[in-house]
Amino acid sequence: MSAGMMPVRYGIVGCGIIAEVHASEIAKLAEAELVAVCDVNPDQAARFAAQYGAAAYSNLDELLARPDIEVVSICTPSGLHEEQVVRAARAGKHILVEKPMAIQMEGVERMIEACEQEEVLLATVFPRRMSPQAQYAKQLIASGALGKLSLCSAYVKIYRSQAYYDSAGWRGTWAMDGGGAMMNQGIHTVDMLQWLAGPVASLEGRARNVLRDIEVEDTVTSLLQYENGAMGVLEITTTAYKGKGQRLELYGETGTLIIEEDDIVMLELDGAEVTLPEFAPFAVIPDGHREQLRDLAYAVREGRTPVVPGTEGRHSLEIILGTYASSRLKQEIKLKEHFSMV
Repeated sequence: MSAGMMPVRYGIVGCGIIAEVHASEIAKLAEAELVAVCDVNPDQAARFAAQYGAAAYSNLDELLARPDIEVVSICTPSGLHEEQVVRAARAGKHILVEKPMAIQMEGVERMIEACEQEEVLLATVFPRRMSPQAQYAKQLIASGALGKLSLCSAYVKIYRSQAYYDSAGWRGTWAMDGGGAMMNQGIHTVDMLQWLAGPVASLEGRARNVLRDIEVEDTVTSLLQYENGAMGVLEITTTAYKGKGQRLELYGETGTLIIEEDDIVMLELDGAEVTLPEFAPFAVIPDGHREQLRDLAYAVREGRTPVVPGTEGRHSLEIILGTYASSRLKQEIKLKEHFSMV
């Protein structure tokens, strides 16, 4: 922490599983301090607050009325993010919102606009970007080391049982989850792919609930056409028994880069395998969250944009919602054209 820097005071909204990650990592930071939490379930809020030495609220407006809270972490179901972010912005709080930022593009735009109007910072949680391997890969591709990209694809093959979806009433619903395997589990990989390979111009996708009794999809595929001319595939499912997690494959004229989970497992340039630097140990949860919480604290004190600003939440959501639209309409979707009309 910079000499003389006062810790940034956080409040957490929603006291579920992901809030535990936010709270535990704030506790490890000299740059941050958790002062209050809020949950619609008063008992849950009280238990959570007692664990972390914070004040408990069951009314969001009461938490937002506290003048000592500078940043609010939104850790509630996705369908609640839009209204809560706007309310927090109107209260003058800086905001870190979990993925997805919202479940419709209109919601994302409203959130960004509210924060700009109130001159508060808005950041969204994409912790995979914070790994040293991801930063290395980003710089490598930006340098042109892979040459012109040709095929850039991602695969998310994980397992969620029916019991998982049945464990909470909002899971697997359009109203609160906003989608299934792609929106909830796959969004981090979708974000990583577009962050590394570049913006997607158009896509053609199919999304289905193949095995699970849910409103939304458990399996999705999408054919991608990037603005830079490259092509790619997205395959995402929560039905892969003993699934292998996430994998990104990026091929260019002069190189190949493959990432499994958060490790670079292959890097070849001009036909020769590259010896990678030694990367510091990194776990997406909790290390990525901790680094984003720390970064936002410094952004507040330094008056700068956070490393993953809210505007970055648009890109993965366009791909996901575009895939859903393509599946529904059974046609190719040109993203700029489609989202200029909605």
